Amino acid sequence: MQRLGFVAIVLIAWCNGSVGSAEPVTADVVLEGGEIHDGTGRPGVIGDVAIRGGKIVAVGTFKTQSVEWRLDCRGLVVMPGAIDLHNHSDRQVVDAKTRACINYLMQGCTTMVTGNCGSGPVNVGEYYGKINQAGAGANVVHLLPQGSLRRQVVGTDRRAATSEELQEMVRLAEKAMADGAWGMSTGLIYVPGTYADTDELVALAKVVARHNGIYASHIRNENVRLLKAVDEAMEIGRRAKLPVHVSHFKSSGRESWGLVRRAAERIAAARKAGQVVTADQYPYVASSTSLDATVIPTWARAGGRKELIRRLDDKEVGQRIRTAIAENLSRKENGRVLKIARYSPRSDWVGKSVAEIAEGEKLTTVEVAVQVARNGGAAIVNFSMSEEDVRHIMQVKWVATASDGRAYLPGADRPHPRSYGTFARKLGHYAIREKVLGLPAAVRSMTGLPAKILGLKDRGVLRVDSVADIAVFDPKAIRDAATFEDPHQYSEGFRYVFVNGRPAVFRGKPTGALAGRAVVHEQEGVK
Repeated sequence: MQRLGFVAIVLIAWCNGSVGSAEPVTADVVLEGGEIHDGTGRPGVIGDVAIRGGKIVAVGTFKTQSVEWRLDCRGLVVMPGAIDLHNHSDRQVVDAKTRACINYLMQGCTTMVTGNCGSGPVNVGEYYGKINQAGAGANVVHLLPQGSLRRQVVGTDRRAATSEELQEMVRLAEKAMADGAWGMSTGLIYVPGTYADTDELVALAKVVARHNGIYASHIRNENVRLLKAVDEAMEIGRRAKLPVHVSHFKSSGRESWGLVRRAAERIAAARKAGQVVTADQYPYVASSTSLDATVIPTWARAGGRKELIRRLDDKEVGQRIRTAIAENLSRKENGRVLKIARYSPRSDWVGKSVAEIAEGEKLTTVEVAVQVARNGGAAIVNFSMSEEDVRHIMQVKWVATASDGRAYLPGADRPHPRSYGTFARKLGHYAIREKVLGLPAAVRSMTGLPAKILGLKDRGVLRVDSVADIAVFDPKAIRDAATFEDPHQYSEGFRYVFVNGRPAVFRGKPTGALAGRAVVHEQEGVK
């Protein structure tokens, strides 16, 4: 790659205004000689990036007047910091033990979106205040979580909201959006969000639409009923008149393999007709959630753990639940594809499949699932997807990269490796080594595209006046070290990461800086 020439500079300046003025630049830091992938999807070019006061002040080839710090980035790739559209660090970013978000910084992630799958803080102003009080390793964008909102107002009963309850949810949604939420999320397989019908979701989404937010959804089904679930999400978007985003887009279970491609075609047709619909994906063939949500029907989980146990103890109802569990396990190879990631009552079960546990304990797989449910539940990793589907969907231009993970400290559990490796895996494994997609497209999928989906105007692209959230990696060394067998391993290859212009990773090591802040959705043109 040759150094960025005059014609290329003019072209980029015309396209996105990313080049500094002709006047010599004063900078705190200049990243020199790297291959710049600006987040737009255009090919990389060799050039410099200058930072001053937490902002980018020049990109490309420029003269400098005064520079405090120069970093040699020759042979390295310079990109915007990754924006994780789907993160579950709601509690972790306000916890002193994990708020540094090191497992994300080490994979080049500088902004994470919380409040996903309908779960997280409902009081957005209070949540943002806690983040800003001590800072965080990465910036935080928050979505209003519909499930937590419903829990606060309606509880966990399986019923429609009353008109008074719906009015209260609308009031709280208005407050959340006014306090700076970027949209609303749903988790429609989880209690109690699953008990909301389409009309209720539309009523709340209309509030979000007035504040120019997005509707992000863990849809009702990701299996053989995927198409119907995608249709519901798009119906909500049409009726409420707001952008729709499908979280962790996939078809789960061998019997549904390939269906996600048909769903993508359906979304593409809606986009062609003018609807704003996007999705995100993590680059793995396994998902992760609770064992309860995977095998126990939603009606049985109404009212919480105590009510579930009461139903299990009822002779007639308990048998219905066990029959449903058996049917769900049969679609998961009788539990062979479900591995325990975290279960405190029996740490020796961690890393084993439900089928392996059943064999070792001389139990049926249904009995294992029931025992786990009685003892508080367990997190699992579900090996349910097709590698061919994963590769196909990651090449779709409107599909972003997102982790669906959270900030971690190493421990005895075995979480999904996506919390440690998502962005490094997309760049190193799929783009550079496997060449499933080009590096510019891979970078865009985790930077410029998620910024556009959210409506973030000053992040996601390397241009003048953008916030200096920047990641620099060695293309020969970038890799996701985390595996399903040994997930607590930081990604390798990121040399430098800057958050709001401050070094969060230096020469491959985390600095401990807490430069991240809450990113508030400014209320412009509320409808």
